Amino acid sequence: MRLLFLPDGWTVLICFLVWPLLQSGISWSCLKIPDRKYHPEGPWFRTHAWEKGGQIYQTLFRVRSWKERLPDGGKAFKDGYQKKRLRDTSRANLEKFLVESCRAELAHWLAILPFWIFGFIAPPIIIPIMLAYALIVNAPCIIAQRFNRPRIQRQLDRIRARETNAQ
Repeated sequence: MRLLFLPDGWTVLICFLVWPLLQSGISWSCLKIPDRKYHPEGPWFRTHAWEKGGQIYQTLFRVRSWKERLPDGGKAFKDGYQKKRLRDTSRANLEKFLVESCRAELAHWLAILPFWIFGFIAPPIIIPIMLAYALIVNAPCIIAQRFNRPRIQRQLDRIRARETNAQ
């Protein structure tokens, strides 16, 4: 239900300004949630059987061919964790990576939700356009996290097995 009637130019400008503010605010909020709240094996983040260890994303979307081109939001905040390249394969860093991939996935899911807000300032036709935009911008990032997490978990499992065998 449109509440604010502005000239089209102002409406478009507000849309372009509000999206980055919403997305940044959501990312910042997710960054403030303590690491202990993100569980890679929890019901929201765990890899499901139908995902075939993340391989479904390669099969359907060829994720390996484009995931390197995605922006790394970890650079945007002082306390952010960069996930673009895994430079440290220590157990501690892999565990941190898993937590941060959960954080990133949650932030991108939440960043889709505010599409409906634009219905307050724009004609109804804008709402499906904003939903399409939100999906186009966030779905690749969600797919990349869901593709990477099982791979990192397998690597971490190998390290844990070596540590157990060494004892």
